[in-house]
Amino acid sequence: MDTKTHSFFMRAFLLGALVISGSAGTDAAQARPFNVVLFVADDHGQDMGCYGNKVIQTPNMDRLAGEGTLFRNAFCTTASCSASRSVILSGLHNHANGQYGHQHSFHHFAAFGSVRSLPVILAEHGYRTARIGKFHVAPEAVFHFETVLPSGQGARHSVQMAENCREFIADKSKPFFLYFCVADPHRGGGKLKDKPGQPDAFGCNVKYAGMVDRTYDPKDVIVPAWLPDTPECRAELAQYSQAVSRIDEGIGRLVQLLKDAGQYERTVIIYTSDNGPAFPGAKTTLYEPGMKLPLIVRSPDQKKRGVVTDAMVSWVDITPTILDFAGVKEVIAPPLVQGDPEDMGGPKRGPGRKVQYNFHGRSFRSVLEQEKPEGWNEVFASHTFHEITMYYPMRVIRTDRYKLILNLAHQLPYPFASDLYESSTWQSVLKGDSTALYGKRRVSDYLQRPRYELYDLQNDPHEIVNLAARPEHKAVFDDLSARLKAYQQKTRDPWISKYEYE
Repeated sequence: MDTKTHSFFMRAFLLGALVISGSAGTDAAQARPFNVVLFVADDHGQDMGCYGNKVIQTPNMDRLAGEGTLFRNAFCTTASCSASRSVILSGLHNHANGQYGHQHSFHHFAAFGSVRSLPVILAEHGYRTARIGKFHVAPEAVFHFETVLPSGQGARHSVQMAENCREFIADKSKPFFLYFCVADPHRGGGKLKDKPGQPDAFGCNVKYAGMVDRTYDPKDVIVPAWLPDTPECRAELAQYSQAVSRIDEGIGRLVQLLKDAGQYERTVIIYTSDNGPAFPGAKTTLYEPGMKLPLIVRSPDQKKRGVVTDAMVSWVDITPTILDFAGVKEVIAPPLVQGDPEDMGGPKRGPGRKVQYNFHGRSFRSVLEQEKPEGWNEVFASHTFHEITMYYPMRVIRTDRYKLILNLAHQLPYPFASDLYESSTWQSVLKGDSTALYGKRRVSDYLQRPRYELYDLQNDPHEIVNLAARPEHKAVFDDLSARLKAYQQKTRDPWISKYEYE
């Protein structure tokens, strides 16, 4: 917590030496930390009304943004489900927390035992913790929640999921942290049996009892510039849009339950996604569609509402921000676990020596009411795996104008997630030759990438013209590459060895 915020929000919490934050004008009932709901979608980009999409119906998301703060420039650090969720729940880049890729099945990635996760820290400071829906990180002991709520009719039925949280939300004995993770709009399903040849990639052939079925005509959808405008792509975008509207309905029900329980004005609500949409060109890549994501934060103590901020934040900032709302000023590093790296980049620990645990991010609570805050103009990204078969480490520095991507395995062709490769959108493009365009990028350029990619996002928002080798951009390249390397050193990135050995 920064000094300014700390001085403005100070209260004593009765259960020990915990210092909490609260509004100076709140009543005695608010003399404890806020509840926190962290709502994480699965593969959702900035595709909703409040982000400018005039087709997809998201009235509840839009209303939440109107009551809180919408971040224009919010970024995941790795565009892969498990790895990204590990960052969200740890405040550490995945190259430091050890969750390099997918947790499940034969992929078998897992975080180091010495990681201090958000739910565990909050439970130590008097919070009730619960999760519902997708988890997808390991080991459970590191990311432990006290309560696991049932999804009921599945993690696409966000309304039923919300209903299953009713009792947990109504309990006012302690502040709570609810990690609410839907499966929409992730790919999944097969072909529509009654419409041969039409894809059902987003679970849209299932009837979700008790939910409004918002469908979209493929001719009406908005095809972003990074995707091809083909019948196949439009059909999949229509289903993706339908899945996004299902999420919105769940948000509406969850907010109503908070209001019914008298908890809405005591609860911070954060809505975001783990990575970009499940289309080639977004998910698993660190191009803008893969890493630039929705982030809406609604805090009860905001004096300004409906704020749209240009602050650049990333998912390593989420854990520090929630701990700030919880009033947790300091986290002590745990004893080293055999085989784990020494304190994830923090100070060295000796026997019996207590040191502060260091996160890679910082709280963005102080910028919720600022449209153009100073000092929030740079983020970093670190992606290594999606599936175990998809080794393609990338490191990124992204400023308010430029992006530099370091492709550490550039000698390899870019690997595909199985569901993205099999998508109707990609398969329709493969019918052409390698010089064909996928959106605005040639298929050949998508598949084989250079060591460095430098883009001027102000003049080239679709990241097509690589400036890395151009003499007139050498000063920019040298500056960004030096800052990227320094970030890797600071966060103890094992892949820093590539500078010396390759």
